[in-house]
Amino acid sequence: MSHDARVSIVTPFLDAGQFIAEAIESVLAQSFQHWELLLVDDGSSDESTAIAQRYAAALPKKVRYLAHPGRENRGASVSRNLGIWQGSGEYVAFLDADDVYLPDKLTDQVRILDETRHAHVLYAATEYWHSWSGLPGERRDWIWHPHGVEIGAVIEPPRALVAFLNDGGTVPCMGSVLARRSSVIDAGGWEESFRTICTDQVFHAKLTLRYPVMFVDACWDRYRQHANSSCSRTAAAGQTKATFETYLRWLERYLTEQRVRDDSVWAALRKALRRYDPPLRDRLAAVFARARGR
Repeated sequence: MSHDARVSIVTPFLDAGQFIAEAIESVLAQSFQHWELLLVDDGSSDESTAIAQRYAAALPKKVRYLAHPGRENRGASVSRNLGIWQGSGEYVAFLDADDVYLPDKLTDQVRILDETRHAHVLYAATEYWHSWSGLPGERRDWIWHPHGVEIGAVIEPPRALVAFLNDGGTVPCMGSVLARRSSVIDAGGWEESFRTICTDQVFHAKLTLRYPVMFVDACWDRYRQHANSSCSRTAAAGQTKATFETYLRWLERYLTEQRVRDDSVWAALRKALRRYDPPLRDRLAAVFARARGR
């Protein structure tokens, strides 16, 4: 790998043969060239493994192929951690294998964090990319903009986490993120018990509880919308609400373990959890049932 890489880009993949080459090419097209790309195979059974290996063989100083022992499937969080630990850059960026970077993503984001030493994480807008298929009748592309936070200023912890919770758990897409790699490691990296959904929410919670962050309203990545994504499959199975509750319950335990005492975080979490608490009539019925049993 290149010794002058300032950014370690981590791309986990699982059966992403339809898209992974386009993701890799979007990295090769970056105007900023001091990067290394770590392609982490999470047990793929399609052509994505061969595609990743071909790029790594052709560009050994820039691209590296990684896999778990036995090429096991261990989930997105474990795979991202493997890439982080194996990386060497000052900064770390993330690119899912079905998404793409726009050409100035790294040039602009590295400049901003270089100039803003107090910020540990940079968040930005993201294009929700429907038109990639070229099929008639697709929904129009649109851009998610950061909101509920101050733009262009360093935000002290835990204000960003409070904003995420108050916004229904919506968080920036991972393709928009650039973070100081040492801060990600110090925060413990990705939570490995989360394999597919809400991995991002947990990751952002860890970082925004500890470090100052910055939001900019500029778009440098495209988030591909398709039926086979983890989010789409979870929604189709009717599991989105249950999965998000799992994240909130994890956060409740994590705040307790970390001895977080900030009232604003707890208030935002309690508000977010209300929709999952049983109605008053159900709680009263349970009390009466226990009383009858006694």
